Amino acid sequence: MSGSRRVFSIPPGAPFLPTLAEALLAGRLVPGFAYDGDPLALADLTIYVPTRRAARALRGVFVDALSRSGSRSAILPVIRPLGEFDEDEAAFEAGASVAIDLAPPIAAVERLLLLAPLVRAWKRRLPAHVAALFDEEIVIPASAADAIWLARDLARLMDEIDTEGTDWARLADLVTGNLAGWWQVTLDFLTIVTENWPNLLEERHRSNQAAHRNALIRLEAARLKRNPPAGPVIAAGSTGSIPATAELLAVIAGLPNGAVVLPGLDRALDEPSFAAITTPGARPAVLGHPQYGLAKLIGKIGVPRADVEEIAVAPRPLALRAALVGEALRPAETTELWAETRARFRAGDIAEAFADVTLLEAASERDEAVAIAVALKQAVERPGQRAALVTGDRALARRVSVELLRFGVAADDSGGTPLINTPAASLLRLALQAAFRPGDPVALLSLLKHPLLGLGLERASVRYAAEIVELVGLRGGTGRPDVASLPQLFDTRLLEFDGGGNRRPPFWWPRLSVRRIEQARDLLIRLTAALAPLVAFRGDENADLATLVRASVVALESLGRAADGSLSELYAGDAGEKLAELLRGLVAASVSFSFAADEWPDVMEALIAPETVKPAQGSDRNIAIWGVLEARLQDVDTLVVGGLNEGVWPRKPESDRFMSRLMKTGIDLEPPERRIGLAAHDFQMAMGAKKVVLARSGRSGDAPSVPSRWLQRILTFVGEDHAAALRRRGDELLAWARALDAGEKQDFATRPQPKPPLAARPHHFSVTEIETLRRDPYAVYARRILGLMPLDPVIRDPGAAERGTLFHAILHLFSARVADPRAPEALDGLIAAGRSCFAEAALPADVEAVWWPRFEKLAAGIIEWERGRAAAVARRHAEERAEKTGVGRSGVTLSGYADRIDLLAGGMADILDYKTGSSPSKAQAHTLLAPQLALEGALLRRGAFKELGACEPSQLAFLRLRPNGEVFEESILEYNRKPRTAADLAEEAWARLEKLLIHYADPTTGYLSRALPFREGETDGDYDHLARVLEWSAGGDADDEGGEA
Repeated sequence: MSGSRRVFSIPPGAPFLPTLAEALLAGRLVPGFAYDGDPLALADLTIYVPTRRAARALRGVFVDALSRSGSRSAILPVIRPLGEFDEDEAAFEAGASVAIDLAPPIAAVERLLLLAPLVRAWKRRLPAHVAALFDEEIVIPASAADAIWLARDLARLMDEIDTEGTDWARLADLVTGNLAGWWQVTLDFLTIVTENWPNLLEERHRSNQAAHRNALIRLEAARLKRNPPAGPVIAAGSTGSIPATAELLAVIAGLPNGAVVLPGLDRALDEPSFAAITTPGARPAVLGHPQYGLAKLIGKIGVPRADVEEIAVAPRPLALRAALVGEALRPAETTELWAETRARFRAGDIAEAFADVTLLEAASERDEAVAIAVALKQAVERPGQRAALVTGDRALARRVSVELLRFGVAADDSGGTPLINTPAASLLRLALQAAFRPGDPVALLSLLKHPLLGLGLERASVRYAAEIVELVGLRGGTGRPDVASLPQLFDTRLLEFDGGGNRRPPFWWPRLSVRRIEQARDLLIRLTAALAPLVAFRGDENADLATLVRASVVALESLGRAADGSLSELYAGDAGEKLAELLRGLVAASVSFSFAADEWPDVMEALIAPETVKPAQGSDRNIAIWGVLEARLQDVDTLVVGGLNEGVWPRKPESDRFMSRLMKTGIDLEPPERRIGLAAHDFQMAMGAKKVVLARSGRSGDAPSVPSRWLQRILTFVGEDHAAALRRRGDELLAWARALDAGEKQDFATRPQPKPPLAARPHHFSVTEIETLRRDPYAVYARRILGLMPLDPVIRDPGAAERGTLFHAILHLFSARVADPRAPEALDGLIAAGRSCFAEAALPADVEAVWWPRFEKLAAGIIEWERGRAAAVARRHAEERAEKTGVGRSGVTLSGYADRIDLLAGGMADILDYKTGSSPSKAQAHTLLAPQLALEGALLRRGAFKELGACEPSQLAFLRLRPNGEVFEESILEYNRKPRTAADLAEEAWARLEKLLIHYADPTTGYLSRALPFREGETDGDYDHLARVLEWSAGGDADDEGGEA
């Protein structure tokens, strides 16, 4: 020991907390103190540990140790997390005026709401500021939510400055000429904040949280120094990363009965390397060394490394492993010693050290999670064994939790769940979206089907009623549903189905009962009433946060109220309590923060996003999932270190939004590499577990990943042969993981080709169904024979299909109203028909703003085209219906509609099909892959159009209406320099149709799936999932011949 200062270390290979308890009880830490069986002997003992989890674990260790010693009962030591001290205890100490005057810490939410207006005001002025400084113009959003996110970053910077003990006033000493222009702007803002913030805190008699914590730690240090306790005082497991904590540790180390126990100080690292870590002004990369924090701490305490005593000896394999890891992670400045130090280890030493280490390199993140779950489950197969995963990747932790469930293991996951993803918070989020973001049917459906939606009704009745609302009001057609008018939309669409409109009733319409419709109406009335307090704020440009929160609470509780009037399920569990606490804090905050009410969903998300809900302990006490912080000082038999990729272990240093690296250095803030050093120490300690599984995936998201720098160093140092041995053990775990999902080998499903009896097969088709019969016969089978009808898609904005229907309607109305397109008023007549159809369509304003100018551009071209052919046309017929007509010997009839048939002066007729899109193409129509137009010609020849009688087709053509205003007629009679007459093409289409229908009149002919797909790999048909297209096409069945004769 150095003088009177007692500093000890526990090496990585020894379990930290059990070793600490054993050494303390045995009297090896504090002179004159040893446990002698007296139940009161430990009562005067005080132990400080870094975290609450470590404090709970240490209490358990003492209980186990005392039980083994035969003690029936004893008062345990006082075990405190560092930074959690009793202000009242300090206030009663002599000379404690500082403690009495210490202002309480400001609440996190209150601080955000105080900083956000400052940030928002600065952002609004920023463009003018930048323009004045740099003669540049920029546009920066200044929303309230954005201000809160930036305020949180600013609060984090405040905490960093308070933690490091630097002074905001030093910002003024930064030489602005050395800073880039942008940082000069942020420096001006920080100066404004630092000038105003202390006044805001003083007005509220509050202090910054980090400053308050530092003050309490220093008060505790002063108390201990002024009045040393009679009993031992131990600080264990801390690396002193917070300067105030390092000061407290220095005081404890110097107490007559004090001692500091460090985690994993590397006493074997050579002096040049250790000196390189602590050299003032060293490269920032040195701060990333795992021993940097401990080296800095013992310097602060004033103890040479040689005087730090190790109070435990790790088993030989673990001691060898610790030595090898320490060498592999030595500072870059001395890696030239690798060859020399590597030679000191025999091959047998390396094999012994890493005999219980496995390297698991999975191809994907999912494979990594499954293999980790296998490793954890395998590790606890023997009774009494414990295992844990430690990772900073929350996505990996969640995956592993899910994979463990297949073994019936509910792991103890310390990471928690984001509050925003919990049921009650998601109900609130959906309610705000429905109230302030009308027009999104998916959000409305999510709200209606939310498991917590009660509205004072039984949950089952809510679910049934929501299904009716979905079918009637939110599926099929176009529109932008608004929760405020959802009951009216529901009734309007009911009338349309019930004969009051031109919509064909869907297949489920006959199944609705009056009772179920009334239940749906009741649900909508309750839903609208529940959200009315929020809807009332729409359009308010200066809504107060507290008022909005109160209205949100009223709405949330109305939505979540159960049939018996209770809210117990809404606020159930830790998640419900956390949400209630957050909402209470927002209401109680004595801060006025106003913004446009329509921003409230984003503001609430910004406020709630960082909050997490710590879960109740899992049902399996033998398997745990820890974050990096929670894993400190913990001990298990098998430790899986997951996510060992760059960007996860270690995390990529994040740039600060308000201060550059140069600015931070200028006020003595440590660079981001310091956090890498802390993570490196955690990794070094994790390598001391009895059994270690190092896990990573070859890909992260959609990109290849890079192994963690520490893993790369270790593999390089031990050499290829030993690295291969680690991988072989990992490959065994991966093989077991793959075997979990292997199952029995099964052949792919065959391509379906059902053969229903002839009596069940269709005996009538419309011309629009013939292409489907050729391309995908299975779809005809599913719809026409099985009677399976797909649900209409969710109501949506008008799209290309609706635009085509609208333009068809305009041209139809124009043909009916204007007999002679050569008349001077023809263009006005077309425009008038357009206005009439647009008015009837009732398009959203933003859609009409695009479509109407497009129609106006087309109008002149349409009139020009009409006039160019008017002399040859005797009579125009729009939307002509072809009656059922028998198709040869097939016994099947065909009918259809033609967009337009022009009877010519010579007695022949042109058949025209309006097209606002590019499909079908001229080639498809000419080759009869899309036979609709040609079949209409055949029906015309057979007199199916009663108004026209039987006549010969002269032309079969598309009238293309392009978005750029171009209007042109595209004949399908000539393609690839092969002209044909309309009659010839029509008769060939008819003959092919007859042959096709006779083919399906054969009972041995099946309805093949995807016989002639429109494009390769197409799997988005209404019935492709029933036909298992993805399966049989992957099985090599995709190249079978089609079913057409």
